[in-house]
Amino acid sequence: MARVLVLSLVFPPDGVSTAVILGELSADLKRAGHDVSVITTAPHYNRDEAAEVRQPLLSRWGGLLYRSDYHGIPVLHVAMPRKTASVVRRLLAWMQFHVLSLAAALTYVRRVDVIISPSPPLTVGVVAWLLGLRYRAPFVYNVQELYPDIAIALGALRSRILIRILYGLERFVYRRARFITVIAIRMRERVVTKGIPADKVRVVPNFADVDDLVPLPKDNDFSRRHGLDSRFVVTYAGNMGPAQDLDSVIEAASLLRGHTSVRFLLVGEGSAYQRLSDRVSSLGLTNVVMLPHQSYDLVPQIYAASDLCLVPLAKDTGSDAVPSKVYRIMACERPVLACADAHSDLADFVTDTRGGIVVPPGGTQALASAIADAVARPDVLKEMGRAGRRRVLAGYSRAAVTAQYDALVAEALQAPRSRM
Repeated sequence: MARVLVLSLVFPPDGVSTAVILGELSADLKRAGHDVSVITTAPHYNRDEAAEVRQPLLSRWGGLLYRSDYHGIPVLHVAMPRKTASVVRRLLAWMQFHVLSLAAALTYVRRVDVIISPSPPLTVGVVAWLLGLRYRAPFVYNVQELYPDIAIALGALRSRILIRILYGLERFVYRRARFITVIAIRMRERVVTKGIPADKVRVVPNFADVDDLVPLPKDNDFSRRHGLDSRFVVTYAGNMGPAQDLDSVIEAASLLRGHTSVRFLLVGEGSAYQRLSDRVSSLGLTNVVMLPHQSYDLVPQIYAASDLCLVPLAKDTGSDAVPSKVYRIMACERPVLACADAHSDLADFVTDTRGGIVVPPGGTQALASAIADAVARPDVLKEMGRAGRRRVLAGYSRAAVTAQYDALVAEALQAPRSRM
């Protein structure tokens, strides 16, 4: 078995979905017999107080570094400021993470056979490469979102010089990784068109823990606490930023304010949270409930309280990312309403599974009409929920996907190094 180092910007007890996925993957690799260690950040994204109590962090280096234990896995957490909307501050925070993670690895990690490193940020691949040189170990680069593509599509990145630099950095990382894993078919096609050999780009999707994420009654503690148990609830839970185009959801809620049985539930945090909250107030929308990030333990209850679950993506980003929440929603046997480009990975997945409905991104009227139509078809929605869970059980369960990483670790040790 291999000594595996996981290098990730987020990891438990941080509550963001990518952290949960990396935590479960690491635990399963350890269960498969690998010697796993982790270098990550201190919780800074979605703080989960209950998880932090279960996984206490012990200070080192005067608060620049912390240690914790995650199911028997040693975890080093470098200090990290709370995530902000400021691009400059975020870049500085990433630089801090890279410098401290290198120092922590060189100080505490003696031997490594394989490194697993997910993006974003893109620059984490450079650190994985440097550590690979130090330990003579290959690294597997997991692409959760295609950068800089998604930033360009959102209009957040316009400088031609910076775009050229980032594309050059992307090629550098891709060419030096032993394997690149992507989470959907069209993402693989996009990476291959960048000049990367097809045999080193593997599709390994995200997953849901189908033992923890199970169907529950709509009438539960969460739904009663927030007055949702007797309503038709349309839910979005996750990061609130430009990639999610939640303004269209607010506008759809405004169009549907006359449907007194419908409630929109928006749960999470992010750069757009306050602006969206202010917009709800300015429009006087009493049919929208906004809540901050909730503990991961409440996810099954949140989705159980929901009749329809939103997975929105901004226009032209549908093949740059596939939100992992789609698997969690389906695991909880709830139908998905995806706002995604036609023929995107997300749209194809929802259509193929028959687990939900797809409408164009930014189409406020189409979104409102789909919701109004869904209210009148409860039996159809229930069958969509059942179909989605069946598909997740068949191919997107935690056990099925983490086994693919177990096999990939073994293959990474045997494959010849890239000469690119």
